[in-house]
Amino acid sequence: MIQVQISEPEDEVLPDAKSPLIPIVLCLFAAMGGFVFGYDTGTISGFINLPVFLEKFGQYSDVTHKYYFSNVRSGLIIAIFSVGCFGGTHVGAELADRIGRRIGIMIATGIYIIGILIQITAMDKWYQYFVGRIVAGVAVGALSVLVPMFQSEASPKNIRGALVSSFQLFITLGIFVGYCVTFGTKDRPDTGSYRIPLGLSFLWALILIIGMVAMPESPRYLVSKDRIEDARRSVARTNKVPIDDPFVDAEVEEIQQNINFERLAGKASWGELVTGQPRIFYRLWVGIFIQIFQQLCGANYFFYYGTSIFQAVGMEDSFATSMIFGAVNFLSTFAGIYNVEKFGRRNTLIVGAAVMFACFLVFSTLGFNNLYPGGNTHLDSVKPVGNAMIFLTCLFIAAFAASWAPICYVVVSETYPLRIKSKGMAIATSGNWFANFLISFFTPFITHDIGFKYGYVFTGCCAAAGIFVYFFVPETKGLTLEQVDEMYESGVKPWLSSSWVPSVKPHHSTINDPSAHSYEKNEIHHEPIV
Repeated sequence: MIQVQISEPEDEVLPDAKSPLIPIVLCLFAAMGGFVFGYDTGTISGFINLPVFLEKFGQYSDVTHKYYFSNVRSGLIIAIFSVGCFGGTHVGAELADRIGRRIGIMIATGIYIIGILIQITAMDKWYQYFVGRIVAGVAVGALSVLVPMFQSEASPKNIRGALVSSFQLFITLGIFVGYCVTFGTKDRPDTGSYRIPLGLSFLWALILIIGMVAMPESPRYLVSKDRIEDARRSVARTNKVPIDDPFVDAEVEEIQQNINFERLAGKASWGELVTGQPRIFYRLWVGIFIQIFQQLCGANYFFYYGTSIFQAVGMEDSFATSMIFGAVNFLSTFAGIYNVEKFGRRNTLIVGAAVMFACFLVFSTLGFNNLYPGGNTHLDSVKPVGNAMIFLTCLFIAAFAASWAPICYVVVSETYPLRIKSKGMAIATSGNWFANFLISFFTPFITHDIGFKYGYVFTGCCAAAGIFVYFFVPETKGLTLEQVDEMYESGVKPWLSSSWVPSVKPHHSTINDPSAHSYEKNEIHHEPIV
């Protein structure tokens, strides 16, 4: 048994914590990593329906005398991005541990630029475009680990959920901007119809790199590498105080104590994800399933293939319809940022799953009973059904954006202790990309065979997601990352976790609580650690 006691003088009073404005700005700049992913999603869904794009990378039909994408080719072009992302999550974990969160984000963005360059220079070889999407996917997969990790370590605890949710907010903004740019170029008769949207990707990457150059590294990472003076400078820069300010001393001391305690259990390894305490293996699977269910709820069914779906129900301009979806998605994410701190993680996820279940159930029933698998644009009676399905899609996207879209990243970023966070987040996030690949690749085949009955699969997944959260996901709202460890160690039932009270009162700081004015005496007992 290992027992650790940490005490603070009762009469020590430290300066008022500084404004969280700087951490907010840092997290929003880092969230541009989500924007580049969203922008790719918003543009590729339109590209596969552009005549010029089809002519360059599609197949020619001797029957219709038109260019088209086979289910295999369209599935590969869209889904291969997710394969790259799957591998990129592990690249992100290695970058985070070896060279830091900040530099890791910059390197991943550089890889993204290379991927876009390969795509934009492709003339008529679809496999070159294919390779470019793999490379860009590796970068985005790395960013999907690095950015939430950086944000969770730089955020005050009382707004940590909202700031980590900004990663998803920027994904939705990227999707919307991607839809809008593609809508603006879709009528061009030349390759500018898809190369202009691709070229803008360089701008988004440049903004992210410039922003990261100006940012300090995560002080938690710096302390973990024994770069104490660098950590002090990082805290001072973040809070706009002199490096010898007592506030900086307290902040760094707290981080040191937390990391020193974690080191008592030895160096983190991949095997510790199975054997580590407290309940690391359980927490690993919580993160994996949260990420998988975020995909299996079915949102990317609309985001990747929305243009094609609503061409099938007779919409005259399915590109405009996709823009509406993108706007609903972006605006509703603000509700998600509010919900995560107001109502907590569990309640928001469960209610969101229930609303999405109802939407998909009615959507699928309308489509199955009123439309042919490939749609029917000739009957006037299809129009009201199409309008109703668009409304249900908007309602579904609003529910998704206000719940599962942002909050899954919050839950995963809060689930793992610092010493294994990069590895845990990498594996959990790779589950997201694996499920993303399954949906993006197999959707064309499944919809071709069973049409709108495919929606019943997502209906069942939404129900399963809500049930999973109720029985397995504890509430982490308002807890420091150290208190989350204590909660898992206590073995509290997830459905009772909202009322759980930690015995550990952390040091107060901008990382833990920017509104605190003093430090209280604390005694921390941890036992046992295996």
